[in-house]
Amino acid sequence: MEDQDISRRKFLGASALAAAGFALVKVPVFGAPAYIKNLGKPNSLFNGVQVGAITYSWRSMPGGAEDILKYCIDCNISAIELMGPTGESFAGAPEAPPRPNMAPAANGQRPEMTAEQKAAQAEYGTKLAEWRVKAPMDKFVQLRKMYNDAGVSIYAFKPSALGEKNTDAEVDYALRAAKALGANQANVELPNDPAQTKRLGEIALKNKVYVGYHGHTQQTPTWWDTALGQSKYNAMNFDMGHYVAAGYDPIPLIETKHDNIVSMHIKDRKNKEHGGANVVWGQGDTPITAALELMRAKKYKFPATIELEYEIPAGSDAVKETAKCVEYARKALGA
Repeated sequence: MEDQDISRRKFLGASALAAAGFALVKVPVFGAPAYIKNLGKPNSLFNGVQVGAITYSWRSMPGGAEDILKYCIDCNISAIELMGPTGESFAGAPEAPPRPNMAPAANGQRPEMTAEQKAAQAEYGTKLAEWRVKAPMDKFVQLRKMYNDAGVSIYAFKPSALGEKNTDAEVDYALRAAKALGANQANVELPNDPAQTKRLGEIALKNKVYVGYHGHTQQTPTWWDTALGQSKYNAMNFDMGHYVAAGYDPIPLIETKHDNIVSMHIKDRKNKEHGGANVVWGQGDTPITAALELMRAKKYKFPATIELEYEIPAGSDAVKETAKCVEYARKALGA
């Protein structure tokens, strides 16, 4: 019994040393699992396809930087498109006034803001513009590191600084902030005015950061062509769910324009003939599985961004529903 006890202690001691060796060794160890360095971190890179999420998906929940990072970990999301308020608030931007409730009334009409609300929003816009011009990038770098250390990368930034009313200095700020966050793109709704996409494309070229143009049901197969022809840094933030609701098949567009797509929103919507509703994944007409399989087969490197837009069921929340979308994508990619 005594000899067995000594042998047992020797075995445990040797095991502890071996475990320490795994932690310290700088070269691959034969037989050691390849994922050990990421143990406990989220991983939504499935068979070469980066599945991510836009943080707009969690708009019904608190949106601080630490909150968003927790949602990523809870959902197993390892890459994101970061909405502007989260990043800018962390970086010290002026506090925004309370947003008025602009939800449509029973007749479908959105309410008008009061004169006081309009004045408060205008004053905030002026303060925010002034802050952006002078904002140092170190806080964005800090945010990037905090997320990266937890296993989450930021591939896109979507601030409200790329509009027609924003100055060149604000646009330049948005692209510099995107780069500081580790993103290769700053995204915005595609403007109607070609002069605006030309302006954005020129500033994007200077910063070597793409502007990804997003759309809804106004998307068509040729909708981005003017912007794409103006600058090699004008690109597509394609939304395949909205494209289906507009009456089109996204697969041919992805195959044709994949070189111009910097990120793609995925959601399930009914097609135009069936009413276009946002629905739980697998219940609509959007070919999510086919698109993900195409990305895997062709080795497309742009991320597939989950955008949660369907009504959250009773008893659930946005994080739980996003996690279901992640699992749907994982299974679709055979991971």
